[in-house]
Amino acid sequence: MRSSWDNRYRERSAPADPAVFVSVDLAPLLGTPGRALDLAGGAGRHAVWLAERGWDTTMIDTSEVAITLATKRAEEAGVNVRLLHTDLTAETLPDGPWDLILIVHYLQRDLFLPAIEGLADGGLIAFSVATVRNLERRERPPLPYLLEEGEAPSLVTGLEILHYEEDWSVEDRHEARVIARKTSSGVVSCEP
Repeated sequence: MRSSWDNRYRERSAPADPAVFVSVDLAPLLGTPGRALDLAGGAGRHAVWLAERGWDTTMIDTSEVAITLATKRAEEAGVNVRLLHTDLTAETLPDGPWDLILIVHYLQRDLFLPAIEGLADGGLIAFSVATVRNLERRERPPLPYLLEEGEAPSLVTGLEILHYEEDWSVEDRHEARVIARKTSSGVVSCEP
């Protein structure tokens, strides 16, 4: 698996700007910078963006090539990002508590429970993952890495959902985009 991701990052240029979901939807909901964890962060576009805004950011990715690219981006931006070369399918998440956990274009369903457990009270989990409807226009990602339509809120059961939508993104991907907050009261709400 690692070698396929390494090859992908060698063969294609990785986007430098954050996804619109991060820079437009998530940005206004971010409070005072704290500790952020970017899971499967690739070449570091979101980790660097967060660090530039004062977040103490840790990024994890399975690809050594992606980690090298993220290191270069962080250096060029003059920010510190803790970069971990880790296989999320085999390793546990680093200890929290985290004020923000970000997951963009990566689906590992069994990762959500430990991620939520690692959130600080008031912490946010934000994710953008393609749905099965994405296959109408694209071959990738394949079916095992796609959410069913309407499935996304079930991944954050027990959290307060601040933002939820499923639609075609400006990047032409059919995605479920969710931002949810961990509250000590266990309040659950959903506003599509």
